[in-house]
Amino acid sequence: MTASNNIRAVGLSCAVASAFCFGGSGPFAKPLITAGLTPLQVTWLRLAGAALLMLPFAVRHVDLVRRAPRLLLGYGLFAIAGVQAFYFAAIATVPVGVALLIEFLGPVIVLGWLRFVLRRTVTRAAAVGVVIAVAGLACVVEIWAGLSFDPLGLLLALGAAGCQATYFLLSDSGADVEPRALAAYGLVLGAAVVTVIAEPWHLDWSTLGSGIVLAGYEFPAMLAVCWIVVVSTVAAYLTGIVAVRRLSAPIAGAVAFLEPVVATVLAWWLLGQHLGPVQLVGGALVLTGAYIAQRSAPHTVREDEPLMT
Repeated sequence: MTASNNIRAVGLSCAVASAFCFGGSGPFAKPLITAGLTPLQVTWLRLAGAALLMLPFAVRHVDLVRRAPRLLLGYGLFAIAGVQAFYFAAIATVPVGVALLIEFLGPVIVLGWLRFVLRRTVTRAAAVGVVIAVAGLACVVEIWAGLSFDPLGLLLALGAAGCQATYFLLSDSGADVEPRALAAYGLVLGAAVVTVIAEPWHLDWSTLGSGIVLAGYEFPAMLAVCWIVVVSTVAAYLTGIVAVRRLSAPIAGAVAFLEPVVATVLAWWLLGQHLGPVQLVGGALVLTGAYIAQRSAPHTVREDEPLMT
């Protein structure tokens, strides 16, 4: 194997690992919510723990606060805190796979913003991608049956999609920012904002000493906390960064669409959440349409940044 092929193989492995890590956040967060923690408290645990682990990157690039304060604030509020808070709130009432499929409508929302707000021309392929994704969404929620899931949960998942779209648009700012530092400051700022809202000083810490059920077996609740902090956040970001740098943004972005698939499979295995045949077809249409929309849109993701959830 040549050096070039080896680099690409490492990049592909990291891209798949990143999708797996990100996709595992919902299936491990759901039992914590079921055990009595609020979605905001679980979000805070994830962000605060990951911010602590990523703090060395923030300290190393402290000048970033002066150079790009608005980018950091927007990234922390929307791309970090917003996406995860809305997503965790959504999975409290709708299946993990459904919430993540809706969140991946982010590229479709970006196209709508470009076309109807910024008045930019979008390609025919992009329009086709939007139609496919929306048709898939109708199948996922079974709209002909009057919605099969809690409407509030679906709206919260759409909120996560909107925050993901904001991430894409923020990434188009072109700021020359080291991605690990951006992720670190995003986590620090996101954790600070969620701290005010979640009020973790009221958290029932005894819940973390209890057990949760995964795949029919009981495990310590702290196992789920460690998973969403270490695996689904820190490892997910770092492997995603390596993937983009060894592949390319388009290829790594394409592999990232494995994330809802991973989440759906893990939710079925660990939580017993099943999607019907029509919903699975709808999910495939959502991912296909969103992928076409992302590929057909004007460049919105910087070459050194991974997709994330």
